[in-house]
Amino acid sequence: MRRPSPSCALPPFLLGRVHTIVFTDLDGTLLEHDDYSFEAARPALARMARDGVPLVLCTSKTRAEIEALRATLANEHPFISENGGAAFIPRGYFPFDVAGAETRGAYLALVQGAPYADVVAALHRASLSSGVPVRGFAQMSDAEVAEATGLPLHEAHLARQRDFDEPFEILGAAGSERLLEAIEREGMRWTAGGRFHHILGDGDKGSAVRALSALYRRRWGHDAVTTVGLGDAPNDASFLAVVDIPIVVASPRADSLRALVPRARLTTRPGPAGWNEAVLSVLEDGR
Repeated sequence: MRRPSPSCALPPFLLGRVHTIVFTDLDGTLLEHDDYSFEAARPALARMARDGVPLVLCTSKTRAEIEALRATLANEHPFISENGGAAFIPRGYFPFDVAGAETRGAYLALVQGAPYADVVAALHRASLSSGVPVRGFAQMSDAEVAEATGLPLHEAHLARQRDFDEPFEILGAAGSERLLEAIEREGMRWTAGGRFHHILGDGDKGSAVRALSALYRRRWGHDAVTTVGLGDAPNDASFLAVVDIPIVVASPRADSLRALVPRARLTTRPGPAGWNEAVLSVLEDGR
């Protein structure tokens, strides 16, 4: 994959303007919830590419999953994996040193999450102490993850290459509150995504988006950057709360998410169709 030079984030003719940065969730937002297609979002993606608008993927997906999608999208911008476990910045993307970053392959990584083994062990202890059975990705095969998510088998394999965050199912309706309280007693956090609950350590999507936003503002100036966020589930609340323009993409969980981020606007359509309309509206109106 070609690494961007420090000057490639925006073409020269856009220097001096207000720069829009789009942070987006994936499943149920940029991607269809059922088949993971982004076909309906192509007009907005093309407009963003033409105007040099950075698209920062911010998701519960793993680095391996995101890298595959970035290749499909021809996306060379930073991304946030596993509910804020880390923000990955292509080396050379910003024309300055990034404080606190560690080198991981082709990236500088701002790591917030706890090691995956610690997270899995904490979930096991919480399940035992609460008496509530769970099934996490660490207990599942690639085939079982594919069946639970609708992913092709090779993509399910990528979804199991986890570093910071464990998706899990609560087996049985009774006792879920006890389990979540036990997770908190373990010093871990939990969040609810579109298909699974997730257990994770410090950091969240919001703190990762805040860190990347600060870097963009350092690059172009505080008043020269407008941040936009799009999500569809409660685990997106933390990052929608810290962007300038939060957008809730219509979904069965939209009311719950809007209750957490009351100033957010709501799309009229779900999935990438709603995402497309919202992004085009922001880019055309400038707000």
